[in-house]
Amino acid sequence: MSQPEHHPANHPDGSIDTTVIGAVLQIAINRPAKRNGFTPKMFRELGEAYTRLDDDPALRVGVLCAKGDHFTAGLDLPTIAPLMQRGEKAVPLGLVDPLNLGMEGYRRRTKPMVVAVQGITYTLGIELMLAADIVIAASDCRFSQLEVQRGIMATGGATLRMAERAGAGNALLHLLTADVFDAEEALRLNFVQKVVAPKDLLAEAMRIAELIAQQAPLAVIATRQNVLKAIEHGPVVAMQEFIAVQQRLSKSKDAAEGVASFVERRSAKFVGA
Repeated sequence: MSQPEHHPANHPDGSIDTTVIGAVLQIAINRPAKRNGFTPKMFRELGEAYTRLDDDPALRVGVLCAKGDHFTAGLDLPTIAPLMQRGEKAVPLGLVDPLNLGMEGYRRRTKPMVVAVQGITYTLGIELMLAADIVIAASDCRFSQLEVQRGIMATGGATLRMAERAGAGNALLHLLTADVFDAEEALRLNFVQKVVAPKDLLAEAMRIAELIAQQAPLAVIATRQNVLKAIEHGPVVAMQEFIAVQQRLSKSKDAAEGVASFVERRSAKFVGA
C-alpha cells in the first residue's frame, strides 16, 4: 500500500520526497526546474531519508529516483560553494551518508538501495548510483564525471568505485576526459545493471526492490555487508566471518520460517528476526 507524504510544492531549493510502498521506501529527488541540481537542503533531506530507511524496521529496501526528465545535473554550485568554502558538511554528522564512504562521524547504510536514473546523470548523480547496490538506467541516460573540466576532483566516490567496477583504464577514460557517455557504455562498464525504456524505469526498479523485500531481511543485510567487506577489505577478510554470521542467521526466526516454508511448499513470511 502506497503512503505518499506531504511536501511543499516546488520549493526553490528543491526537496527529497518520500513515499512508503509496502516495505519499500521510495526516495524522489524533486527539483526538476533546475535539472535536480543539489542544494544543501536536498543533501540534508537525502541523508535524513537514508537514515529513516535504516532505522525503521518496517522498511526493507530503498529506491532512489528523480522527478522530471533528468536524474541530476549534480551540485547547485551557487548554493553549495559557500558551504564548501566554510568547510561545512552538506549532510549533517550522525546521519547515514548517501555516498556510503565510511567517513568519520557518519553512519553507513545497511539496507539495500536500488537506483533508477534517467536523462542527465552527471557528477554527483553517478556517485550516488555507484554508492547504491543495483542501478536501473533509462535508455536516454547521459552520464558525465566532469570535475576535471571545472578544475576540481570528484570526491564523492567516483575515483574509487569507477575503477573497482570497470578497471583503471576504463575509469580514467571517463574521469580524465570529462566526456559524455550513454547507457550502453555505462552497462559495459558495470556502472548500471539494466537498461530499460524510460517508460519502464521506475516500474522495473520497484519490481527489483519488491523482490528483495520478500527475502529474509537479516540475511539480505548480512549478504550485502559481506560483499562490501570483500570489495573493501579483500576476500580473505570477508571469508573469516562466514561461520559466525551463518551461525547467527541459522538461529533466527526467519531461518526457521525458511525451512518451514520449503517443507510446506508455500511462500515464506519473514519478520526480520
